[in-house]
Amino acid sequence: LICTVTHSRHLYGLNSFIETSLLTAMDEVLDEVVPTEDLKKYEKVYHEQLSSGNITQKAQFEYAWCLVRSKYSGDIRKGLILLEELFHTDKEESKRDYLYYLAIGNARIKEYNKALQYVRGFLQIEPGNHQVHDLEVVIKRRMEKEGLVGVALTGGIVLGIAGVVGLAFALAKK
Repeated sequence: LICTVTHSRHLYGLNSFIETSLLTAMDEVLDEVVPTEDLKKYEKVYHEQLSSGNITQKAQFEYAWCLVRSKYSGDIRKGLILLEELFHTDKEESKRDYLYYLAIGNARIKEYNKALQYVRGFLQIEPGNHQVHDLEVVIKRRMEKEGLVGVALTGGIVLGIAGVVGLAFALAKK
């Protein structure tokens, strides 16, 4: 029995370690920034095809994926528009991939509710996808973290205003 308990604890610790590693990997995916040379390369291909009037879905996707990994929110939003276009016009079997990248892009610009909608859409298609479940957990964790930070900032501002108002009343009575 002692061996079983020790073995179970070891497995629990291993499972916890694996889960933490997977979530950390998903954090890295959300924080990854595209190298400038990659963005320029795929942007050039996309714009060449755009000017010829024949954009392939591959070129649009590669450019969109680079934009979604940009450090600039404007680029990310542009990438999301391109991905949404692909989602609405491409084959059914590609839609799950677009949902995944739409979730990542929205999470990167802190549109967490929208990101979760894309995650749920993906999980309707493929409910057992562990990578997308991990993405959902990381998005929810970031929502909670930023929500708590938001509450703390709001509380600090309220206390600061209350202090100023209290000081004003005290000075007014003098």
